[in-house]
Amino acid sequence: MQAAGASPSVPFCRASRRPSARLAARTAAAVLALAVAAAGCTGSDGGSGADAPSGAADAPGGAPARFYGQTIDWRDCGDDGARCGTFEVPLDYAEPGGERLEIAVRRIPATGSDPIGSLVVNPGGPGGSGFEYADSAARTVGEAVRERFDIVGFDPRGVDRSSPIACLDRSEMDDFIAVDFTGPGGGSDPADVGETGLRELARLNRGFVEGCREDSGDLMMHMGTDEVARDADVLRSALGDDELTFLGKSYGTYIGAHYADRFPDRVRALVLDGALHPSADIVELGMRQAEGAEVALRSFVEACLEVADCPLGGPGDDVESATERLAGLLERAGREPLRSDLDDGRPANRSWLELGIHSALYSESSWPRLSTALDEAFDGDGTRLLRMAGDLYNRGDTAEYTNYTSALVAVNCSDRQSPRDIGAFEEAAERADKTAPLFGAPLTWGGLTCAYWPEEAVAEPEPLDAPGAPPILVVGTTRDSATPYAWARTMAGELESGVLLTREGDGHTAYGRGSDCVDSAVDTYLLRVEPPEKGTVCP
Repeated sequence: MQAAGASPSVPFCRASRRPSARLAARTAAAVLALAVAAAGCTGSDGGSGADAPSGAADAPGGAPARFYGQTIDWRDCGDDGARCGTFEVPLDYAEPGGERLEIAVRRIPATGSDPIGSLVVNPGGPGGSGFEYADSAARTVGEAVRERFDIVGFDPRGVDRSSPIACLDRSEMDDFIAVDFTGPGGGSDPADVGETGLRELARLNRGFVEGCREDSGDLMMHMGTDEVARDADVLRSALGDDELTFLGKSYGTYIGAHYADRFPDRVRALVLDGALHPSADIVELGMRQAEGAEVALRSFVEACLEVADCPLGGPGDDVESATERLAGLLERAGREPLRSDLDDGRPANRSWLELGIHSALYSESSWPRLSTALDEAFDGDGTRLLRMAGDLYNRGDTAEYTNYTSALVAVNCSDRQSPRDIGAFEEAAERADKTAPLFGAPLTWGGLTCAYWPEEAVAEPEPLDAPGAPPILVVGTTRDSATPYAWARTMAGELESGVLLTREGDGHTAYGRGSDCVDSAVDTYLLRVEPPEKGTVCP
């Protein structure tokens, strides 16, 4: 839900059934990323009826021994020999004899005859489907990695096929994601929403939480990443792996860091690409993410101005004037929405257009599409930007949403501390507007849902240092639009065995994005658990 541009939890990574961009400029919660794990040493079809691993019942944060060594009943489910199944975990690890959840998992067998084990992958979000991402990951990893690892993806608890959490219907979700509280078209300044705006923001954010309570009241209390990490350890056992090999992107890095901290002796190799800040509260997270988005926007504008048909200007124009032209477009759309051919109930107003712009900043490959969309928008047609904004939150042109946004908000609010006073968000939005004029206030307001989340469901902050774990590879991109590079430095520094690999460039995450230097370093680490030298920088 958004205050004249407040994004609900902005996704840190984008994992959907179709390619989608991932940063929203106007909703009401916060944002996160992606994780992947690979482990052990059997790729056999039975998954592993192995006995519970040593110390399973007593491991900090682990499940009772009876959840370990489950046998997954694999079935054919696609090309490349893909096999799918489910395993069980307790809803509440404090009451393991109570309700259970079924977690959906997809495995694509290694192409070679001598597999090392499983590589567990997660595309981020939170709310992204690891089950769906397995296919993409199998095409992205290096050939040698593909030969030696089964690629395994699972939908975390509350996501898609794994007991999905539900909070709002489509029209309610539209209002939540792109708040328009000033009448037709919206147009108020997200850094100065006024009393009417504050009341509407409070109403919508409370409504989201109440919707979760009505539809998924028990599950919403157990959506934190700490519990997802415990689920991942049960999966590791069911796969027959003694140790976990994991590839997590964006929010997935948070899953990996939690896993390492809980089970440092069960880590084989973890790649944490596009890292989240390990300890920032929900307000700080939104503010810092907005600054990263502004850096990415500047890179796009600079590249755009180098071509003759740039809708923001041309050679000789400066970035500041081009950005002001963009801001003027958004202000006009705030006063009167642009036209749209989608006819799906959403106005092409300021909030939705900002989301469309933000979505394209996740990848340089989306910049040409953004340039075309802006050219059309200056001619009064917001159709393309509106479609891009819908992709960000897994909403088709006229289709229902997936449960992506519900899971995104629920996880963020479960993981991060939040002020309980709306005035704290108002003050932070004003500050963020000064450091990140386009995205600062919207992304800061994006965490407001967490002010109303049940306090007993929110994790207490604690360091994620994973003492005793083998080397953990953290990868950061210098102009990442969703997870600022500073977060990768912070996570690598907090993890006792963290090793930072830097990619100098644009876009969200680094592995599989065209840098041979990054890809080679990650592949070597996954295959031999040999990280690059500390301080390595790749183009």
